[in-house]
Amino acid sequence: QAQLVESGGGLVQAGGSLRLSCAASGRTFSTYVMGWFRQAPGKEREFVAGISWNIGSTYYADSVKGRFTITRDNAKNTVYLQMNSLKAEDTDVYYCAADLDTIDVVPNPIEYNYWGQGTQVTVSS
Repeated sequence: QAQLVESGGGLVQAGGSLRLSCAASGRTFSTYVMGWFRQAPGKEREFVAGISWNIGSTYYADSVKGRFTITRDNAKNTVYLQMNSLKAEDTDVYYCAADLDTIDVVPNPIEYNYWGQGTQVTVSS
């Protein structure tokens, strides 16, 4: 059973940093596009960042560009999201996801086949 498990969320002050991890198990995700999304209660799931598997191309939402960095370690079957200069509006549940069907990153959550359970990130102002 393929599974994605996020960790690293928590409470941080505005301007601080957190690093989220997404560990994959049950199958090898090294050849799949991986993405991070976030969602607040009552709102749609929002694309944050994605990384392709072949050349490691990265894509970011405008709201996090320059502050967040997505990386992957295929040997560890793990994807990371380094979040710096956090703002109160970054408070959300963050999810990692795997897209088995495309080569390039797409921001539409419908395209993603596997999802983690989410990790809460709370930024206090």
